[in-house]
Amino acid sequence: MEHVDSQGHQKALRETADRRTRGGRSNAVYETLQREILTLALSPGEPLDETHLAQRFGMSRSPIREALNRLVMQGLVVMLTNRSTLVAPLDLAKFPRYVEALDLLQRINTRLAAEHRTDDDIARMRRLAEAFDETLIEYDHFEMSSTNKAFHMAIAAAGGNPYLAQQYDALLDQGRRLLHLHFDFLGKSTYDRPLASEHHEMIDAIEAHDLDGADRLAHAHTRQFHDRFLDYLRTNYGAGFELDPGAIGTAGGAR
Repeated sequence: MEHVDSQGHQKALRETADRRTRGGRSNAVYETLQREILTLALSPGEPLDETHLAQRFGMSRSPIREALNRLVMQGLVVMLTNRSTLVAPLDLAKFPRYVEALDLLQRINTRLAAEHRTDDDIARMRRLAEAFDETLIEYDHFEMSSTNKAFHMAIAAAGGNPYLAQQYDALLDQGRRLLHLHFDFLGKSTYDRPLASEHHEMIDAIEAHDLDGADRLAHAHTRQFHDRFLDYLRTNYGAGFELDPGAIGTAGGAR
């Protein structure tokens, strides 16, 4: 009986080790594909064939499929009814609706942070704001969008509402390719380096428990992204992407 138990234990250990190994391989594929999608190295709408990816990464299709499923959950990959898998399309015509949702979630999470933040929350925000500042030296778009998201999610965590934070997290992920285009455009334009000072101003308002000021700064932060991304669209695609001026209000005040 003890021999049977020992065999069962050894089998369980092997299965656990296999899962960990597969999980490590899957995570490596996920991180590589995520970076390539977010930096547009993989174009929107580009097919992602499991067999081809398995050959590319030198592994079975199982960890490939796990990685793709994680990317589907992030909204970066879509699986069609015929079971084909694509990089999620990037519909620039929907930018007005995206930025409208971003504005609402950014404002409410920042406002809640001003109400509920702790000293530890403020210290974490300042560390992440400084980490974003450091990415501006090399101007690595992927690192910029990563640290930008981490900063804003620290604000959401300080707000203490996990439901709003979860929606904000998903929306920030969906917008990272837009942010990549935004950063690329700013790097080639006459604009100042983007966003950094606004992060510190938002922290100051949050630290002071200034709910209205935090709301106003979060709205202005979204508005700046909105206006500059519109400039990118007009520069590259003409005037066909005009927004309703009332879509997110003006920088001076929220709707």
